[in-house]
Order: sequence, then structure tokens, then C-alpha cells
Amino acid sequence: MKFEWIYEWINEWILQCSTKSAGTQGQAALSLSTMTTPTFDLYGYWRTSATFRVRVAMALKGISPNEKFINVDAGEHRGEAFLKINPMGALPALVEAGHPPLTQSVAILEFLEELQPEPPLLPRDLHGRARVRSIVGMLAADTHPLVTPRVKKYLQAEHGLNDAQWKAWQTQWFRTGLAALEQRLTSEPGTGDFCHGDTVTMADICLASIVAVMRVFKITTENTPTIDRIVARCDAIEAFDRADPFKQAGAPAKN
Repeated sequence: MKFEWIYEWINEWILQCSTKSAGTQGQAALSLSTMTTPTFDLYGYWRTSATFRVRVAMALKGISPNEKFINVDAGEHRGEAFLKINPMGALPALVEAGHPPLTQSVAILEFLEELQPEPPLLPRDLHGRARVRSIVGMLAADTHPLVTPRVKKYLQAEHGLNDAQWKAWQTQWFRTGLAALEQRLTSEPGTGDFCHGDTVTMADICLASIVAVMRVFKITTENTPTIDRIVARCDAIEAFDRADPFKQAGAPAKN
């Protein structure tokens, strides 16, 4: 054929491009496979809800931090040494050599998601990610902050709350938050085996973190069958079981 040489040249050019592309992909795969996960120090306390979240996420991602015990009951989180790490005196803090400390548990979860994308803790779709983050906000921003030690300290010092009144305060806000979440989980089509779909997301981690602390303080809820079902599934997963507050350093015997 008159233009047969052109077709032969095009085919050869395509073959060369494919070979180069395959080589580049192979080099990229090799580069990724030889990357090492950074070493982290995780500052936490046995019963903190926020530290529980980070423990679960790191376990799911296959990252093992060096845990640094900060005794909240003894006030170590307000000591000079820890305030240099987190001026808010709040746990957890995740420290990687050569970088500023990471604080705020949800920000740390997002960091871990980008550092180690598998297994994913956020859905692939835009609306799914927004829904998961919304549930995370309900739990980590709207519910948990009302029952932290610094709130207890203020209410007892400034308003004279006794232990029974403090427990009533905790119970009120735990139950309020979980009742609202139960309504969402039962009415929204995104709910599956877990808070969103059939795999663990940040929403489940935050939910389990609230329930874990409620168990520490012997606070229960009623009429939350969807939450109870999801938490039972989380309890059966090793990463959640390992993060159980009573299995951490410094924890008292469970009774």
C-alpha cells in the first residue's frame, strides 16, 4: 500500500510509548512500595474520647505510634512540658520528628487519611464525604466538648456542681447528642451496616469514641437501636477492641 510505512511507523511509536509508560508506572509502584511510614509519638490518656479516635484510626491504617502517657487526673496536661506541645492542654497530640505537633483528633484523622489512604475512612463520593463529616461534627464538636474535664472543673469551681450533678450534666448531653444521631441514622438512606454504608468511616470511629467514654462513666442511653447495632459491629473489630480505654496504660481494673 502507498501509505503502509506510515501505519508501521505509527504502530511502532505507540509500542514505544506503551513500553515507556509501563516502565514509569513500575518505577512509581516501586517508589511507593519502598516508602516508609513516619514514626509518631502519640500523647494521650487512657480514657479520653479524642485519643480513642486516633488509636482506632492508626490501628486501621496499620500505623503503630509510640504512646506517651499524660495523666490528666494528675494535671500533667496543664504542665509546662505538655503545654509546649499543645498550648490548649488538650489530648491527643501526634508528633512527627521535624514537624509541628498535630492536635485536634478530627484534624489528625484527616491527616492520617491523606498519609495512608487505605483502608479509606471517608467515602469516595462528594455527598458521602460531606455526610460522614457532618456526623463527625455532631459527635466530636457538638457532643463531646460539653463533657470534658475542663468543663467539669469550671462547673464545679464556679457553680458548685457536686459529682451527682456532674453525672446528670454528662448524661443530659450524651443522650441529647445520641438521640439526634439515632434520628438521622434511621431516616437517612446512607446508613448501612455502619453509620455510612457498609464499611467503617470516621463517623463510626467518633460514635464508638463517645460510647467508649459513656461506658467508663457507666452512662447508658435508651431507644437507640441503630446506634447499638453499629457499635456492636465496631466492638467486633480488632482496631476498636485494642483502643478500649480499659486496655490502655494507666487504666484501672474494669468493674
